[in-house]
Amino acid sequence: MRKLSRLFILVVLSIIILPLTNCHGKRKIDDFIAPESFDMTRNYELSFWSKNDTNIIQKKIYQNAIDEFEAIYPNIKINLRSMSNYEDIYKDVLTNIKTNTTPNICITYPDHVATYISGDNIVVPLDDLMDNSDYGFGSDNIRFDGVKKDEIYPKFLDECKYNGSYYSVPFMRSTEALYINKTAVEALGYTIPDVLSWDFVFDVCSKSLEGKTDNDVFYPFIYKSVDNQLISMLKQKNAPYSDSFGSIFIDNEKTRDILDEIAYHKAKREFEIFAVVSYPGNYFNAGKCIFAVDSTAGATWMGTKAPQQEIDESTIADFETIVRPIPQYDVNNPQMISQGPSVCIFNKEDPQEVVASWIFVQYLLTNNVQIPYSETEGYLPVTSKATTSADYLAYVNGKGKDNYDGFSDELISAKQFYSSDNKRQNAAAFFYDVKIDAEKLLVDNIDNTFITPVFNGSTALRNAAGYLIEMTIKEINKNSKVINGDNYKDVINEKFFDDLFAKTINKYKLNDIDRNIGYVITDKKLPMTSIILLLSIGIAWIVIIFFATRKYLKAKKVARDKKKI
Repeated sequence: MRKLSRLFILVVLSIIILPLTNCHGKRKIDDFIAPESFDMTRNYELSFWSKNDTNIIQKKIYQNAIDEFEAIYPNIKINLRSMSNYEDIYKDVLTNIKTNTTPNICITYPDHVATYISGDNIVVPLDDLMDNSDYGFGSDNIRFDGVKKDEIYPKFLDECKYNGSYYSVPFMRSTEALYINKTAVEALGYTIPDVLSWDFVFDVCSKSLEGKTDNDVFYPFIYKSVDNQLISMLKQKNAPYSDSFGSIFIDNEKTRDILDEIAYHKAKREFEIFAVVSYPGNYFNAGKCIFAVDSTAGATWMGTKAPQQEIDESTIADFETIVRPIPQYDVNNPQMISQGPSVCIFNKEDPQEVVASWIFVQYLLTNNVQIPYSETEGYLPVTSKATTSADYLAYVNGKGKDNYDGFSDELISAKQFYSSDNKRQNAAAFFYDVKIDAEKLLVDNIDNTFITPVFNGSTALRNAAGYLIEMTIKEINKNSKVINGDNYKDVINEKFFDDLFAKTINKYKLNDIDRNIGYVITDKKLPMTSIILLLSIGIAWIVIIFFATRKYLKAKKVARDKKKI
């Protein structure tokens, strides 16, 4: 009896615990096969994840898009989940992949999508959906004025390609811009060219420091995104960074030369980064910085008349702000990074549900969504259909307006999203000249933008690029003897770079990227609380089954004993 009980417990434990050891492995789902047509006789309920809970206007634009779409397709219901940032979306998607609870539609970054698709059939390849005659791009059966494939800017669409297939479509795009205190630069005796070289920028920075002491809070040049900075400088030097297969080329002489150059200008107090001094707009708007590189999407925060400010009004300086491409090594061949969110669709067991998701994604690319969203910040619509439309052209040519008087609803397509009591403040943001100039900058330079390869691990490589600059800057900061630039090579030398690259490669596992496809999804363990909960449930069932079986066997034994009597 005792041996049987022990054997029984071992068997039950094996049955319950064994599945738990595999619950964080890859989720298997069949390949998506696009149906010939969309079944309109059925009802669908879709989940849509987006990043906008901190921007009320953008959230309302999404909700308005959903309301309009549901009026057109009453059999498709969209449930919006708003999240604070794209990193939260990324982490939650990875978690939900394990439990087969991914959303239907998700706005995310292309390099995040590259990680998602490392799992088996997690993200739907969109090629067959795009080309389908019943519900693809340009189909007459779509119930709204959708876009054609060739109306999406090819540069932006190419960013969504992985291993020969499209796994997302672009939603909004931005680039980086150089925001310039024109008043201060011209006061130093310079004429600002259309495209600035790195030499020009640092020459102005050096001049601006004359007469200033170490105690003065003044940073001539602040770069916000150091990962973009290194990637852009490498591109401008035609230096290798990575390939689409995840091979890493970041440790090379040109990278070291760039870091050495940055260290030199940091040592001379001409250059600083966000990680050290925080948001560049705060110093720029206070007149304590004359060059700042930030996203065009952040244009409403940049400049003395910026409608969005984080500093006290009494500290805001009065100067003219202009926008130019980021500094270049070759001003005749400018290179600017393309960045911004895309939209992907997750695979489901029901292919018709996927098609319903695809139809809603197409609605996100219509002028009804693209134009109002671009009006909220310095984002550029991803379709030429939007940027060449009468509404958009009227908007970008109406910069500088401080109220809505005299404008029609057709022109002010986002008017309904502004509350009446904040009308003038929101109109100022809507028509802010620096913001509109930032959008025009990208429109004029689409052919000069570039993208980096996306693969499972490209996010880690991007983070590593920023880490290299950040650690170089911080090494200068902690060595006061080189702060004036005279002996910076005492600390920024070959040994420093050897140690830095070794540490970076180890920290971000760069040597493993091209061999660990799927590691983010398949090797990440369940949280300890989940493990404890599952084990507790398993143990509880073991105890219940054990005592029930023991009671049954005991009763059976008693019955046998009675028969013997």
